[in-house]
Amino acid sequence: MMGFAIGATLLVGVALLLLLLPLRHRPASTEFSRKQINTAIYRDELAELESDRAEGSLSAADYEQARAELQRRLLEDSAEETTAQPAAPAPARALSLLLALALPVGAALLYLTLGNPAAIDPPQQQRFSADDIDRMVSGLAAKLEKEPDNLQGWAMLARSYKAMGRLPEALRAYERAGSLVEGNAELLLDYADTMAASIGGFDAKTVALIEQALKLDPANPQGLWLRGTAAYAAKQYGQALTDWETLLKLLPPDSEDAGVLKANIAEVRELQAKGVKR
Repeated sequence: MMGFAIGATLLVGVALLLLLLPLRHRPASTEFSRKQINTAIYRDELAELESDRAEGSLSAADYEQARAELQRRLLEDSAEETTAQPAAPAPARALSLLLALALPVGAALLYLTLGNPAAIDPPQQQRFSADDIDRMVSGLAAKLEKEPDNLQGWAMLARSYKAMGRLPEALRAYERAGSLVEGNAELLLDYADTMAASIGGFDAKTVALIEQALKLDPANPQGLWLRGTAAYAAKQYGQALTDWETLLKLLPPDSEDAGVLKANIAEVRELQAKGVKR
């Protein structure tokens, strides 16, 4: 287990290094790299796991399961950044960026399927094929049908389905996660992102989920970006400016991401100056 802990720490370091990589494309209108947002999310999740374990509110098995999921997500995010596609027009670009969450399978799902904590600490890193992942996700889904109250399992299944592009199934799994989602800003935002990707935009329910998440965590970077993007799509430029300017304060002033966000803010101000106001 010591090797696993060292590996997870190194992965956090890799994610932090991604913040230094320049963005390859300037968005056509309202695009923004998720590297820094994802890194902040993963760092917070790791800290929360350590805190919950120290307080005794998280069992050893659940701690290892959640940490394994985080490791897989960090690995997948790192791989996805190296194969990023050219920028697309907003808001489609924003939706595609937010859809690129890590595949939360691998060691965590293998653990849930086999019920063996040792499975998350193999001698060598195991690679999973698409068929392997499909089998593990199917196994998890079958397991959860017998454990309907396993809310954490349903949330993990939802994220797995989302990463596989199976959005309707992901939405149903989030609904089954119930109260766990309602009290967790990150899960609410991922649920909202999945819904937005499913319908190709933002409807009233999607925006309500984002608002609920920001009530729990007003300074959540992903939440500010999502709400600003939804406002931009609705031509509510005042709200978009408010959220993006708040998000800008959370970024290093000289970072490339901050530069891109400044350009987007300038574009919105230009639209307002031309009389396109809402």
